[in-house]
Amino acid sequence: MSTEQFAAVDVIATKRDNETLSDAQIDWVIDAYTRGAVAEEQMSALYMAILLNGMSRSEIARWTAAMIASGERMDFSGLSRPTADKHSTGGVGDKITLPLAPLVATFGVAVPQLSGRGLGHTGGTLDKLEAIPGWRAALSNAEMMAQLEDVGAVICQAGSGLAPADRKLYALRDVTGTVESIPLIASSIMSKKIAEGTGALVLDVKVGSGAFMKDLEDARELARTMVELGTDAGVRTVALLTDMATPLGLTAGNALEVRESVEVLDGGGPPDVVELTLALAREMLAAAGQPDVDPAAALQDGRAMDTWRRMIAAQGGDPDAALPVAQHTEQVLAPADGVLAGLDALAVGVAAWRLGAGRARKEDAVQAGAGVELHAKPGAVVRAGEPLLTLHTDTPERFARAQEALEGAVTILPEGDRAAVGPIVLDRVSA
Repeated sequence: MSTEQFAAVDVIATKRDNETLSDAQIDWVIDAYTRGAVAEEQMSALYMAILLNGMSRSEIARWTAAMIASGERMDFSGLSRPTADKHSTGGVGDKITLPLAPLVATFGVAVPQLSGRGLGHTGGTLDKLEAIPGWRAALSNAEMMAQLEDVGAVICQAGSGLAPADRKLYALRDVTGTVESIPLIASSIMSKKIAEGTGALVLDVKVGSGAFMKDLEDARELARTMVELGTDAGVRTVALLTDMATPLGLTAGNALEVRESVEVLDGGGPPDVVELTLALAREMLAAAGQPDVDPAAALQDGRAMDTWRRMIAAQGGDPDAALPVAQHTEQVLAPADGVLAGLDALAVGVAAWRLGAGRARKEDAVQAGAGVELHAKPGAVVRAGEPLLTLHTDTPERFARAQEALEGAVTILPEGDRAAVGPIVLDRVSA
């Protein structure tokens, strides 16, 4: 890393004028901003210039490397197993990490899944698992290594030492209107994933109303950028573009999603959750050197469930404990007979959030039992007056605002019309 000094205004002007930032400029500005030597308004100006003018592949790679260099890197080379990780860009009902990590670990691949909490309409993996009595998210590096060697899978919160520059930069994106910048999204995700030290990485890039990326071409560009970053850093990286127009599975909410994940591990569960879990598992296993195993068998014969139980118990959780149940429920009824043609993922996610399953600010508490349960998915025939959704919360005064979020979310066509139900995996991007 260069120690050359720059004036922040000159770095801003370089990108403002659509020129390429040098490696030394990038190294300096990330380090100086992390230390507090570059002011918030200056980094905000640079962010807007990046949003408007973009970055080259080499600029994004160097920006990501500088973010990684702001903190520690994990090293899994001492493990007796190869490592593979998965990252999802976030969606509604996206509980895939829960069955996926133990499933892949069943085949001798270590899965170090450093996860986060939910904010807004997208749920957080740690919030879901904290619905299990006794389970804890915070592990030391030594505890994590021991669990990976013994059980093969760990889902826990990332330590504060990984890519600390990203924490400051991530917060800034939110308040400066630069959230959509693909170079900034890609470097944020990949700085943490590369710093994690995994040997292989599979990215689940969501597309549709409930996803961060609404448009397939934008999602493809993000996927391509992240795959290039991983590949350039020596991590075997592949991305699947997956549908998030409709919620995944039949639940959105913490304990509700844990229950559904356990059903998948028990050989059942909604077909879309099973399909995506298996698609990602096959990619992770292939990237870790096992292209010929069929993970589906381990969902049917109990092996993945055994790994899940060991993983939960290793982090203090009781896999047999009853999950929290919300104190109040309210149903949303089908307004007409016909075929359910659409159920908007964003609306369901916002409803679950308003019921208490999510948080508006990082410090907010979540309700373990709150959320939305789906009784039909697009393509199903429905009858007027039958339940389409059940809303769950401990605070019934939240029902009205959740119902508001769902206005216009349901599309029902006459029964003769065929509702087009597309595939869950839309595309695959590799190096």
